[in-house]
Amino acid sequence: MNAQLREKYGTRTRRVVLKVSGQSFCRAGERGISMDEVVHLAEQTSRAAGRGVQIAIVMGGGNILRGAQFTSGNAGIEEATAHYMGMLATVMNGLALQDALESLGCQTRLLTAIRMEAVAEPYIRRRARRHLEKGRIVLLAAGTGSPFVTTDTAAAQRALELEADVLLKATRVDGVYSDDPEKNAHAVLYSELTYHQVQQQNLRVMDPTAIAQCMEHDMPIVVFNYLKVGNIERAVQGERLGTLISSRERSAAFSEGSTS
Repeated sequence: MNAQLREKYGTRTRRVVLKVSGQSFCRAGERGISMDEVVHLAEQTSRAAGRGVQIAIVMGGGNILRGAQFTSGNAGIEEATAHYMGMLATVMNGLALQDALESLGCQTRLLTAIRMEAVAEPYIRRRARRHLEKGRIVLLAAGTGSPFVTTDTAAAQRALELEADVLLKATRVDGVYSDDPEKNAHAVLYSELTYHQVQQQNLRVMDPTAIAQCMEHDMPIVVFNYLKVGNIERAVQGERLGTLISSRERSAAFSEGSTS
C-alpha cells in the first residue's frame, strides 16, 4: 500500500463513534428497556474499550419513543415536540447503559445535547474529546439537540466533530443487504459499498443526511452485527466484518490492509 494511504486509511483505529439504535436496549419485537440486552451491549463495549480504543456511543431512543412516529394528524402534540420527546428517550437509554458499564468497572461520562445537569454533562466538543483522551467511554445522548434530525445524523456529526477514525453502525443483521434479509431470503450481503452506491441504490442503512455528511468528509462507516459476541471488539480493532461504506480510494486501501 502507498505509504500516504496507509497513514490516512490504515485499518488500525484510535477513536471510534459507535451508533446503537434504541432496539439495542430491548428484546426483538418488544419495547422499553431490557437490562439483559443493555448488559450484553455493555459487556461487549467494555471488552472493546479494554483494547485501548477511545469509544463514544450515540444512542437511539426508538425502543421508548420515535419522534418521527408522530404526524400532524396526532391531535394535541406537534411534531417538533415529539422529536424532543424522542431525544429525552435517548437520555434514558444513556443512563441505563452508563450504569451497566460502570458496574463492569468502566469509567464513563454521559453528555447530552439538551442541557440537564442533574443527570448528565452538557455536550461540549472539547470536553468530550478530553474524556476520550482520559480513557472514559463517552455516551452521547439527545441527538444533536434539534428536532427533525435523526440520531444517525447525530452520529455522523459527532464522528466528524470528535475526529473519529471510523463510524461504527451496530445492527441486528450482518451488514448492508440488497434487500431486507428477513423478508427476502435471496438478499445479497455487500462486503463493500461506496457512498454513491448507497445513495443510488437507496439502501436504507442510515438516513441520507448522515451518508451525505460522511461522504463529504470521507468518514468511513462500518455496518456490522453487534449481537454476535466479540463483534464490537473486532470492529474497534479494525478487523474486516460486516459492510464497509467509504470512498473508492479508502475502500481499496482497507481491502489491501485486510489482506496484508
